[in-house]
Order: sequence, then C-alpha cells, then structure tokens
Amino acid sequence: MANKLSKLVSKVYKLPKSTHEFLLTKLFTSQVKFAATAKLKVNQISNQEVVVTLANKKRVQNHIGGIHAVGAALAAESASGIVFGMNVPDSHLPLLKSMTLEYNKRMQGDIKATASLSEQAIAAIKSQDKGDVVVPVVLTDESGESPINCEMRWAWVAKKRR
Repeated sequence: MANKLSKLVSKVYKLPKSTHEFLLTKLFTSQVKFAATAKLKVNQISNQEVVVTLANKKRVQNHIGGIHAVGAALAAESASGIVFGMNVPDSHLPLLKSMTLEYNKRMQGDIKATASLSEQAIAAIKSQDKGDVVVPVVLTDESGESPINCEMRWAWVAKKRR
C-alpha cells in the first residue's frame, strides 16, 4: 500500500519531466531544512532507489576546498532516508538508528549519493510491526571513485496513539 510520500512522488512524476528534479527537491527540502541550506538536490526517487547530489560550493566546503564530511553525511543520510521513507507505512515512524561512514580518501568536486533497498528489505518494512534494515549508500565524486563507504541503519516503529 502506498504511503503519503510515495503518493506525492507519484504525482510529481505525472508532471513534465523537466520539473521532476526541482519538485522532488522542493518536496524534500520543505521538510528537511538543513538539506535546503546545503542546497542538496534530489535527482530521482523510487521505492527501490534514490539519487541525490551535492555541489562543491562554498556553503558546504571544508578548510581544503572539498565538500565537508558532514555534507557527505547529509547526502548519504538524505538518500537513505528518502528510499526508506518511501516504504514505511504512514502508521509507523522512520528513525535513523545508526550511520557508518568511512572516509577513505579526499573527495573531488561534486558528490552523488545513491541509496537502494532490496526487495527483501521492502517486504520486511511493509510486513513487520517494527524492525530495522541496513540501507547501503554508494557515494561517488566527480572522479567516478567512491571515496566514502556508507551504511545507514533505519528502524521503524508504530506511532503512539494519542
């Protein structure tokens, strides 16, 4: 069964293709203000995969002119949170349980974070009342390399009734 987020995304994809990235980004950054501040872009969303990008601009740079470690973490967390959120029933809360980022080498230029969920993970999210899954994220830079290994663990629990 589709949740509110997946229904909104579905509506965006019914509009002209030229508006998709802008509208998906607005949809996300209206809820996640830090992503708006960093000017994170949401490139594509599906129930199985989400792609976001972050440009290497002054607002997100570190002292050596690359994207700050926290900017890379924002991209990875955002991509994983969106793909996870596309699958969590409206009756449940998505919660980031842990994030593991291993910075292996210096990032070059802009970055792209691609988060994906397996069919097994999606089935568990939709059928279990609570649980957690690892959402792998591939983070690449302009060189095409993956300077950071990313893994996000997301949990879901039923919302408390008021």
